[in-house]
Order: sequence, then C-alpha cells, then structure tokens
Amino acid sequence: MSETTQPRPDEGTTGDDVSGAEIVFDDVVKTYPGMSEPAVNSLSLTVPAGEIVMFVGPSGCGKTTTLKMINRLHEPTSGTITIDGEDIRSKNATELRRTIGYVIQGGSLFPHMTVKENVGLVPGLLKWDKARIAARTDDLLELVGLDPARYRDRYPRELSGGQQQRVGVARGLAADPPVLLMDEPFGAVDPITRQRLQDELMSIQEELQKTIVCVTHDIDEAIKLGDRILVLQEGAHIAQYDTPTNILAAPANEFVEDFVGSGSSLKQLSLARVDELDLQQPVVATVGDPGAEAARAAEAAGQRDVIVLDSRRRPAGWYTLREASRMSALPAGSSTEVSTVDRRATINDALDSMLASTHGGVLVTGRRDEYHGVLTFAAVTDHIRATSEEASS
Repeated sequence: MSETTQPRPDEGTTGDDVSGAEIVFDDVVKTYPGMSEPAVNSLSLTVPAGEIVMFVGPSGCGKTTTLKMINRLHEPTSGTITIDGEDIRSKNATELRRTIGYVIQGGSLFPHMTVKENVGLVPGLLKWDKARIAARTDDLLELVGLDPARYRDRYPRELSGGQQQRVGVARGLAADPPVLLMDEPFGAVDPITRQRLQDELMSIQEELQKTIVCVTHDIDEAIKLGDRILVLQEGAHIAQYDTPTNILAAPANEFVEDFVGSGSSLKQLSLARVDELDLQQPVVATVGDPGAEAARAAEAAGQRDVIVLDSRRRPAGWYTLREASRMSALPAGSSTEVSTVDRRATINDALDSMLASTHGGVLVTGRRDEYHGVLTFAAVTDHIRATSEEASS
C-alpha cells in the first residue's frame, strides 16, 4: 500500500510546450455557384497557436464551410488563410491535407483496415519507415486510452462507437500535425461516452498543445472545451469571438445572449475544473497485492474502500473492504467499470460521474489516465458554497 502526497509531474504546461501553429483568416469570402449571398463573407480572425477554438452557431451559418477552407476541402473564393504565416494555397492541396489532422463524426475509419493500418495511413503516405509508424501508432493508442496490444489488430466493426472515435483522433494526430480540425467529432455517441471523449481531448491537448479548431452545435461543449469560442451568425459574420468566461458574463449582443440560452449562471459552473478542487489522497494498493492486507491498511486509515492502481498508476479497481478482503491477489481489472474523470473535466461532469458511482466519489486522473486522487461530494459542495459566497460579497 502507498499514499499519494506529492503533486503529479504533469501539473501545468509552459509556452515552450506549444506545438501548434497560428491560423489567420484575412477577409475570407466563400461563394458557391448559384448563390446570391456568400456562405462566408469577409471573415477575419486569428486562431492562436496551441489553443482550442470552438466554432458555434445556428445551422447554415458557415461554421463547417469555414473549417473546411483551412484544409482546402472548400477553396476560398477570395481572401487569404495562413498557417504559421504560410498561405495555404502555396502548397498542393493533397500535400497540405497530409500536414493537417482531420477528425469527423464517427471517426470515419476504413472498415477493411485494422486499427493500426487506419492510424498509420498518413505516415505511410509520407514515407515513414515501418518501425517508426508502429511506434507512433502504439504511442497514440495509449494516448487516447486504448491498449495497443488489445486494439491494434482489431477492425472498426469490432469497436464501440467511442472506441472508433478515439481511433479517429489517433489517426488525425498520427503525422504529428500542428493543426487538428474536428467537425462535430462527438455528436454520434451517448452522453457518458461523449463526456469521456471530451475529457480525453483535454488531456491530449494538455500534453501535445496543438492548434485545434472544432465545430459543434452544442454551446455547453464549446464552453467546456474551448480556450476561445467563435459565435457565428448567418454568412459567417462574427457575433462574438472571446473566451468562454467573457461570452457567459458579457454577451456581445442579443443574438449571443439567445444562443447561449438561459441558465448562464449554471453554465458558469462548467468553467470550473476538477483540478481547482481539493482531492482526497487515500492510501492505495497495487495490482497483485494481497487483498486482505490491502483491506486492513485501508480500514486502518479510516477508509471504506480499496483503490487499486496498476504499475503505471492507472486505476485498475475500486472495491469495498469486504470485496478486497476476499481476494488472494488484487486483480488487474474490476468486474465493473471504475468511475473516473479527467482532472480537466468540469464540475458538472464530475457530479454526473459521482451520481453513477456507488462509492460516493470519483477517481481523478491526468495524463495517460494516471491517478491523482479522489473527488468527493463534500469537496464539490464546499466549492459551490465558496463560489456563491464570493459572488454575493
């Protein structure tokens, strides 16, 4: 048994970690043949390197068209788009697309290819050697929370929707592009899987610091994921381009206020992250430890449960004292899924996970699912109470 008392090594990043590229739209227009009005009209904005920018707005406002002009799936009619100062039209379109990750709803995997073949597709086109592709594939599968040994040789039909989407993200990152485009990436999965994929994306971004442009119809998703949110009106006119905090606190106009919707005070709770709260640091056990010994140590520390970690400090099980005491050796996997949230998850998401848990709390993880501690209901209610008192003072 051991006790976690030191800060995790992945707490915080610096500007030196940024591997993304700045994207600049300068007076960009897109007009389709037969249309009297442009789909995108005189759009100018800057997407900072290493940030997640969420494009939101009503159907037909031009958000997907704007996204697809970045990798020239739609060619701009006029104006310029630059990536790190280089005009996107200075490259062959196919060559450009191989340097920009692209993830769409459902993962869009090739059904006749295995997971490793799907992930390694673009590196193969870029003439990477096989050993490098294999190493990159395994590293990315681990990054998106899939065990390479278990999943690399599977076909898409053998994966759940959430697993397919994870592979899609890995494929988008395979050639280490500075820019990742995502078009409604989590729209086709159930709410719980959606939350976990969102958490996974935040964890990946914390490690890689890419420039991510993501289209979504969900303002709550935009608030959760975005460093900045671009709210578009019809014709891709900018209604507001700002941080989630500012959009919630000071909508630029009535359109933004209506789009954000009622309950903006409740949405403010989505801005608070799990890592802002105090986590409990109970004693933990390791896979293979004698169950009775682990239960005695946990009981002596005043705990009602035994938390089990694997050799890489990832949650492997969460058992009652009675369950653990009956095990000769603590196993590598629980019969029921361990309830976890990423440390960058919102408090709202953490509460949802707690309500589904039988342990009165939720395990908090960081990069590559490494264990950080336990978040309890008491910690959440204390934070909400403190925030309310601060707002009213």
